[in-house]
Amino acid sequence: MNNYEYIIAGLPLLSSDGRDAPDAGILLDEIRAQLSGKDRETLDFLLKGYDPEALGRDFYLEALKHRNRFIRKYFELDLGMRNAKVEYLNSSLHRPAGKDIVTLYDEEENPVFEAKGEVDAILGGDDILTRERAIDDFYWKSVDEITVMDVFDLDLILAFVVKLKLVDRWMRLDEQTGRELFRKLVSEIKDNYKI
Repeated sequence: MNNYEYIIAGLPLLSSDGRDAPDAGILLDEIRAQLSGKDRETLDFLLKGYDPEALGRDFYLEALKHRNRFIRKYFELDLGMRNAKVEYLNSSLHRPAGKDIVTLYDEEENPVFEAKGEVDAILGGDDILTRERAIDDFYWKSVDEITVMDVFDLDLILAFVVKLKLVDRWMRLDEQTGRELFRKLVSEIKDNYKI
């Protein structure tokens, strides 16, 4: 049986000052080692969503029917975000509307992406680094909204992993931003542990 409280409590102890953001791969291995087989499968499914070759209609259909609530909500968000980006590019490049969009069902049955206007505003920015940061901030905020009622459960761990992937991305793109995001992540975990 999983001891989520123990796992979550251990996460911020890795580098509480944020000076040395952890190696994401090592941290993921440590998290995986503490999960049950069933929870490891759920984590692995989440991580599969970071493989561009895996992403497509079949993946999203499976994700939106997944037994885990976080997986369903997160990949509904991710599908909406990716499709919004493609639609924005189609419009900007004067390509046919709907080209390269991932559709799951008949058009009227596809999930509605409520934040399309907000994402379009982000994508309309001039500075690419600012735009990328705003997109990742949108993901961060959305993950917080998905897990707002979660305390010491697998969904909170999965949310941590999504944020860790964002931190890892920024450590490669812009180390200072990566460190800031890591400090924010550690602070959030500490705050959750106090509940």
